[in-house]
Amino acid sequence: MKAHISLPSSVKNDDDMTDLAQPPRGFSDQEFQNRCDNAQRGMAESGIDAIILTTEPDIRYFTGFFTRFWESPTRPWFVVLPKIGKPVAVIPSIGLDLMSSCYVSDIHTWVSPDLMDDGVSLLAQTLIDLVGTNACIGLPMGHETHLRMPLNDFTQLKEKLANFTFADVQPLLTSLQMIKSDEEIAKIQYACGIGNRSFARVSEICAIGEPLGHVFRNFQRLLLEEGADWVPYLAGGAGQGGYKDVISPTSDEPLADGDVLMLDTGALYDGYFCDFDRNYAIGSVSKQTKDACQLLYEATDAGINAAKIGRAASDVYQAIADIIGQWDQGQSAESKGDVGRMGHGLGMRLTEWPSLIASDQTELKENMVLTIEPSMTIVPGRIMVHEENILITKSGPQLLSKRAPKDIPIIG
Repeated sequence: MKAHISLPSSVKNDDDMTDLAQPPRGFSDQEFQNRCDNAQRGMAESGIDAIILTTEPDIRYFTGFFTRFWESPTRPWFVVLPKIGKPVAVIPSIGLDLMSSCYVSDIHTWVSPDLMDDGVSLLAQTLIDLVGTNACIGLPMGHETHLRMPLNDFTQLKEKLANFTFADVQPLLTSLQMIKSDEEIAKIQYACGIGNRSFARVSEICAIGEPLGHVFRNFQRLLLEEGADWVPYLAGGAGQGGYKDVISPTSDEPLADGDVLMLDTGALYDGYFCDFDRNYAIGSVSKQTKDACQLLYEATDAGINAAKIGRAASDVYQAIADIIGQWDQGQSAESKGDVGRMGHGLGMRLTEWPSLIASDQTELKENMVLTIEPSMTIVPGRIMVHEENILITKSGPQLLSKRAPKDIPIIG
């Protein structure tokens, strides 16, 4: 994979970052074996006999099972990772063909949906066959996890496994998935290239009077044209000198002279996200907006420069907050932003562990991928946000997104 190292003293744009070779889709069996081996070493250390995986990213991480069928909430899906050997799938029969091409040793199916027993008995019997009648089963239980099966079904499962104990494996799974392989990094970097090329074309779809909803739809089109598989996430906003928030649905309000437009995309390539945004001035720009944009740029640099191996997520947050605080000095409490964090992990999920917050002591390690995302309240009711994607390397932080300009671009 071609490297584009941006050392802390010089965060620069590389002209060829948008022209990376397309990585092959999927992963080798060796990649999945490495993932399973790493998890099983952790299971052995913790006395875990098997892990039940129920969510799309966790199942895909260990098996390669990749489908948009997860959009339907009707059917539950289960994969069991034993303490030795390949994962075992317990899935609805509709997934048999696809799962047969994945990294699994055995597949058990039932016809789903079954309103009386939607895979619960089959899952219980599979676990008993794998680990016996008295074992410790791991489930992700902590922050940023959920149980993708009906709570009533989970209650029935525990009744069928009365002699089993359940333990939280969220720390183990998080520690594994935070560190990306070279193949994963190549996919994220390619997704970022798609975003780079699409943002470079924003002037094609923006003009004074253009409805914001049209801009959003057309930007998704640009992302697809540039190679995104699909665009699960697109957010942003527009307003005079800033925007109210970055999570509201779009409207058909036309862009006006003096507006600041922000587009924030989570586009996918082969199941891996990019996640960065760009700000644009429509027609003209005030000095206040220029100053805010430049302070965001400096805060982003501070965050990038702080993102080094051995530092904590909280160190990156504090480096950003120290710069943003320069704007807040002397202003009322109501003018200060409260987004909650200044960035996060990135990979198969749009947002992953860690969170760049004051209390997150997660140690930064080689091959973590992070977003650096400072935000600030310009005046009450108007904010600006900036975001870049970086890779943690031995040589320092490496930009995966092409660095935005310090001066806000103007679209006339």
